[in-house]
Amino acid sequence: MTPTTAPATSDRIDRATWRLCWVVVLGAFASGLDASIVNIGLDSITTQMGSTLSTTQWIVSGYLLALAVSLPMAGWLGRRFGAGPVWLTALGFFTAASLACAVASTPEGLIAARIAQGLAGGVLIPTGQAILGAAVGPHRLGRVMGVLGIAVSAAPAIGPLVGGLVLHSLTWPWLFAINIPIGIAGIALGRRVMPCSRSSDPGPLHWAGLATISAGLALLVLATTRWGDAGRIDPTTVAIGAGAALSLAAFVVATRRTSHPLLDLNLYRLPAFRAGSTAAVFSGALVFGSGVVHALYFQLGHGQGPLQAGISLVGVAAATAVTAPLAGQWIDRRGPAPAAIVGGLLAVTTTLPLALDPLGLPTPAVQLALVAYGISVSLVAIPAGVTAYAAVSSRELSDAITQVNILQRIGGSLGGAVCAVIIASHTGDLPTAFRLAFCALTVGAVGSLCAATMIASSTVRR
Repeated sequence: MTPTTAPATSDRIDRATWRLCWVVVLGAFASGLDASIVNIGLDSITTQMGSTLSTTQWIVSGYLLALAVSLPMAGWLGRRFGAGPVWLTALGFFTAASLACAVASTPEGLIAARIAQGLAGGVLIPTGQAILGAAVGPHRLGRVMGVLGIAVSAAPAIGPLVGGLVLHSLTWPWLFAINIPIGIAGIALGRRVMPCSRSSDPGPLHWAGLATISAGLALLVLATTRWGDAGRIDPTTVAIGAGAALSLAAFVVATRRTSHPLLDLNLYRLPAFRAGSTAAVFSGALVFGSGVVHALYFQLGHGQGPLQAGISLVGVAAATAVTAPLAGQWIDRRGPAPAAIVGGLLAVTTTLPLALDPLGLPTPAVQLALVAYGISVSLVAIPAGVTAYAAVSSRELSDAITQVNILQRIGGSLGGAVCAVIIASHTGDLPTAFRLAFCALTVGAVGSLCAATMIASSTVRR
């Protein structure tokens, strides 16, 4: 057993690997930006297409559902066809779907194109992480995951600002067209640097496992999305949630009965993998929950328009982006535990003042708290992945990455839904609404701090 404290080596990363890393960042940035940029344009799309919000809401929901469905396939596809070719194909599919979104003339066509985007986006980030993990090994993961964290954590945060700027000067199709040059650049550069190797024995695809986990994740996302939109739990939401639970339970049973599982659940026997996975759930909840709360805080609580609210959130996005690579360097030098603990403490201390007096704090104090929170996001999220990935062998890495990404998505769905429900249930009393919403984020921050202590006490089994 080797402790998950300071790594034994701190080798330099060569230029070729850094070039590969920045190409992967391009794809992750496009996918992350697309997850949040569209929210701000729903009203414009609804009006210009002559549709209803209940229909156009599926532009967002369809993307999230497709993302959840495709995630479980990422690991097996990488083993079967090679992570590099799969990444290039996914980015090409994502870029083509972005073009289809931009030229769509009907709500149904736009929703279909968004589903295609989600299917590709669900493969991009975990496949890119697997490529980088294989390139650098466990003791240099922090630096490359830190750079990738710029896109994974910061892109969703700046989505509202970019969307507001686009809609201020252009029309809604540009919300999707913005991905096209990013995708073309990523494909052109990726063809030069992406590895072509693949597993010599990927094993057959476990169809029962794929069907049950895909259905379970899709139903879970649908249930949490419906709960968040409605602001209450109705019988239909309960039925969908029950279906999700049954499907996921069926996945566990089916996985235990096969010698070629889609996802290796035995990884959870490793203490460090359990610790990193737990931290991933809370980091997802904090990232997506705060995305909901912060945007509504400025729009409802302070009466700002979409563009002004986006500008008000520049500080938190910039802090996240700047801190991510620094956090990665720190993790490679000292191990993930110190960064995770500092991140958890900082998350608690920055959400608590807003929970106590959300609308009474002066603007400079709010902005200072948000900047500090942005720093904490990177310090919470990056150690989670590094801890989990360093706990497994190179053969198990793509599987581990897929599972951690699934858990982050589950945490994000639950965190976003809880915060949306709290605010929707108290729209007549905004101070109470935001007090409770920031209390929920504080609870999530406490959870991340507890997960950090798990990281500190865990060991990696080689």
